[in-house]
Amino acid sequence: MSVKKKVPVRQCVGCQEMKNKRDMLRVIKTADGDILLDATGKKNGRGAYICFCRECLEKAIKNKGLERSFKMAIPREIYDQLREEMTEIENG
Repeated sequence: MSVKKKVPVRQCVGCQEMKNKRDMLRVIKTADGDILLDATGKKNGRGAYICFCRECLEKAIKNKGLERSFKMAIPREIYDQLREEMTEIENG
């Protein structure tokens, strides 16, 4: 008898779609209050998930999805840094 493993699913803070956890990018808030992209998904910190596309990042910024997830205001510089990191990931 085969046992089916549960596939972890998370909601994108941009498009609000439920997707496989491995198909998404994790954004974390560290204990120091820093906001970082976590491509490995293993760093310590409070996590929020976003699709691997710039449109979802822009939607998350517009609808304040990350601010709600982390319960804090996020400065514009952090969003600019996230945009740069997303561009690097998209370009490989």
